Parts: sequence; C-alpha cells; structure tokens
Amino acid sequence: MKLGSTAKLLLVALAAGALGVAVGLWREGPSPLLHTEVGQRALQGALSASAPEPPADLKIAERGAIVPAFTLPSLSGQPVALPQAYAGRPALLNLWASWCGPCIREMPELDRFARTQAANGTQVVGIALDDVAAVQAFLQRIPVSYPILIDVPGPRDAGVRLGNPKGVLPYSVLLDAHGRVLRQKIGPFREGEIDDWAQ
Repeated sequence: MKLGSTAKLLLVALAAGALGVAVGLWREGPSPLLHTEVGQRALQGALSASAPEPPADLKIAERGAIVPAFTLPSLSGQPVALPQAYAGRPALLNLWASWCGPCIREMPELDRFARTQAANGTQVVGIALDDVAAVQAFLQRIPVSYPILIDVPGPRDAGVRLGNPKGVLPYSVLLDAHGRVLRQKIGPFREGEIDDWAQ
C-alpha cells in the first residue's frame, strides 16, 4: 500500500513530536509533564494504585464530587468544618509541613495568589500536617496571609481524605464554591502557575 503525501507528512509530524517529547524528557526529566493536567492525573493514578488501602470507614474525596465533611483545628485550636467553612467561594486547599522543602519554596507564591483574590475570588487555606509548635515557629519566620489548619500525619489525615493516599507533599486541591473537587495537584506550584491552575 502506497502512502499519500498527506499521510507521509502526518507521519513525519508525529515522529518529530515524539522526538521532541523524548528530548524534553531526557533534558528536563518528567517535571514539565507533571505540570499538565494529563501528567497530574497519571501521577495521581499511579500513586493511588501503589498506596495502601485507606481505612474502610474513611470517606475519600473524588474529582467531581463534594468533599466528605471533616473538621480540623485552626492554629488557635478552634474547630473548622471542611468544606462548609469555605462554602460560597472556590477554595484552594494546600497541604504542607514545616520540614518540607518544596512546600516552603511554594508558600510565597501561594501567599501572592491569596493576596490577589478579591472578596469573591479563590480562598487559599493551608493545612499543615505537622506539630502546632513547629508550624507556629515557622510562620513567625515566614508569615502568610491565608488561614492555616493543623492535622496529624497518618492514614486518616486531611491529605488522605482529599485524595492523596501516599501523603506526598505539597499537595493541593481546588474546590468549587459548593465544596466539589475540581482539580488535584501533587508537587509544588511554579511561579505564576497558580493563576492559571485555579481558573
């Protein structure tokens, strides 16, 4: 069977595209792919498949569904009901820890984004999987303008509840105004990435 000129051109274009992806992965590693929605979904699926089963009675948030309700304390110890406390506006929930280097590097970007949001914009909420004293000491050195909640790392923590069974940090979840999961992101945000991601 003889290929027409259009088919040949298409094959050359596909080969060039594949070569470009291969060279990009060779030079940069998989990082650029992880900043795409397709890459994030693939990573999420791979991590979920290799994670231990969460406790049978624990309800896990799923993309497109409303987050099952749970409560976490604020830094002052006041209980905060999720997702109800942030209903009415989109919310970006960011899980982090004071000992997590990539978490610390992305915090100025999260704070910048939080400050740009008007009264109807996306709310940023940090959830520290950490010791209260360590978080308070950290925030004295690097303060942020958005609220911080606290949780204890483990098989029932907020990260697991929000769809991150492996506990990789940082981990972010974007909720709509009704508490429905729109997007999930494993790994830190790059400078300027949040603006497009939270749209």
